[in-house]
Amino acid sequence: MKKDLFRHELNHLLVSTYQTIEKAEQKSINKGSAVRVSIAEIHLIEAVGRGKGPKTISALAARLGITLASVTVGVNKLVKKGLLQKKRSDKDGRVMCVTLTPAGRRIYRRHEEFHAYMVDSAISGLTKEEKYVMLKGIQKLREFFAAKLEV
Repeated sequence: MKKDLFRHELNHLLVSTYQTIEKAEQKSINKGSAVRVSIAEIHLIEAVGRGKGPKTISALAARLGITLASVTVGVNKLVKKGLLQKKRSDKDGRVMCVTLTPAGRRIYRRHEEFHAYMVDSAISGLTKEEKYVMLKGIQKLREFFAAKLEV
């Protein structure tokens, strides 16, 4: 019975933590912004902003693990919101390249700030040993889900 209670509580904690992080992230990024973005749009903005230079639609799809069509729809929405811009590649006119606009860069920076605050808050007050246990537990959780994606 205790095993079932532990599993129930752990499941609830995992699901509610994931949902709470997403809600807090979206609220934090949209606060004071004239343009509202969804979690999916935030992650697309992050994929475009990460690293250097323009990103292709196919590179974004691979990075996010979603279809080309989904990326295209998301990019088009964010272009209309003034957060991304599209341009044909100078090397290959068939290839569409995507970059952040100044407004998109502001959203990207807010997203980075949110994650830094989240991590700092999560580890605040933990001992070195507690940080290690937390890191190992989350690594095992990620490995589990990564293995499930390969099935």
